[in-house]
Amino acid sequence: MAKSPSATEKQPGFFSQLRSLFRFTREIYPWLPWAQIALLVVGVLVGLIVGYLIPPFQIWSLVLWGITGLLLGVLGAMFLMTRLSTTAMYRKIDGMPGAAGHVISTSLGRNWQGSEVPVGVNPKTQDAVYRAIGRGGIVVVAEGSRGRLTRLVKDERTKAMRVAQGVPVNVFYVGHGEEDVSIDKLSKTIKKLPKAIDNATMAAVIKRMESVSQSVASLPIPKGIDPLKTRAPRPR
Repeated sequence: MAKSPSATEKQPGFFSQLRSLFRFTREIYPWLPWAQIALLVVGVLVGLIVGYLIPPFQIWSLVLWGITGLLLGVLGAMFLMTRLSTTAMYRKIDGMPGAAGHVISTSLGRNWQGSEVPVGVNPKTQDAVYRAIGRGGIVVVAEGSRGRLTRLVKDERTKAMRVAQGVPVNVFYVGHGEEDVSIDKLSKTIKKLPKAIDNATMAAVIKRMESVSQSVASLPIPKGIDPLKTRAPRPR
């Protein structure tokens, strides 16, 4: 009997994911290894200084404080790599088709629900419109040229206002223009919206929007992002 793919595929281990995360981040920030080494050295030095200054002075106490400082340095190095990996991910996907969908489907938290599949797309230009629904209402995220997105945005905004009357609808354009929102600030911008609906209303709005949304599965969806290559792996 043939084994299922899930049974035969081996998930990467913790250290394998950690190594992938390090390599991914180092591609954007080549100075990362030196910064991590500096944090380790500083951690050990701080631990030794604390162990030397705390009376009574004993060798074993100095060693323990040195080990404590080393562990703190390791935590600092891990924290630095994690923060930089997020920035590196945004820099790598910036300008790629599907970047907005990737962000709203992975970075908005529990108070929002979004999908990496666009609710409207131009098959020729790959300009796309995405939707997220949360405590702040309905958000329409447009990715591509503003001029070509006018109709897609208008159709989605009109549909949202018709189906969920009284629920605020906000539109954001992803880009680097004066009124655009850069991809690295998209999730923060959405999450900063004031709460306008409760959880029950949010669930009802999600059901209504899903029931009236036309499937775009037959259209060519932007596939510029491969999460295995661009998303910073997270250690488990």
